[in-house]
Amino acid sequence: MMTSSQIRQAFLDFFASKGHTIVASAPIVVKNDPTLMFTNAGMNQFKDIFLGNEPPKAKRIANTQKCLRVSGKHNDLEEVGVDTYHHTMFEMLGNWSFGDYFKEEAIEWAWELLTKVYELPKDRLYVTVFEGDAKEKLAFDQEAYDFWKKWIPEDRILRGNKKDNFWEMGETGPCGPCSEIHVDLRSDEERKR
Repeated sequence: MMTSSQIRQAFLDFFASKGHTIVASAPIVVKNDPTLMFTNAGMNQFKDIFLGNEPPKAKRIANTQKCLRVSGKHNDLEEVGVDTYHHTMFEMLGNWSFGDYFKEEAIEWAWELLTKVYELPKDRLYVTVFEGDAKEKLAFDQEAYDFWKKWIPEDRILRGNKKDNFWEMGETGPCGPCSEIHVDLRSDEERKR
């Protein structure tokens, strides 16, 4: 089993091999930004790029980011302690494209990282794509669904709702449909039921 340090380094090495510039984690206590008290997401240090206030230092960037979530409109605080994967303090691993690549490469590389580098069993992986939201006039993410079909059987591509598969950070700013990858950790016996 890999240690957290090995997982982190393998992630950075993998994305460096894909042409990403590796940048350091930003401080967890945010300075010079009155809108944030703590770094609560991997994208925080790129906020000025997303807002168009500064150009990106590179078109492809990868980082690990120490995060603390204690409040805010879009946070997972209400989930802490309810399940096994929401925490108040955690580390995000992120690969970022600033006008270079998009869904197809992101999906391919995620699959490659998980199945070839981390050697997770392919038959235990499931993915979710955004199912759409008629009320908000948001379409099903057919594009992500079609890209995922290249890597995983269709019966393991699940449709997720807006809460789980639509990423947004506030009233304005970056947002859109997203995919999640899930590992089935049940025993073989449980999976047969």
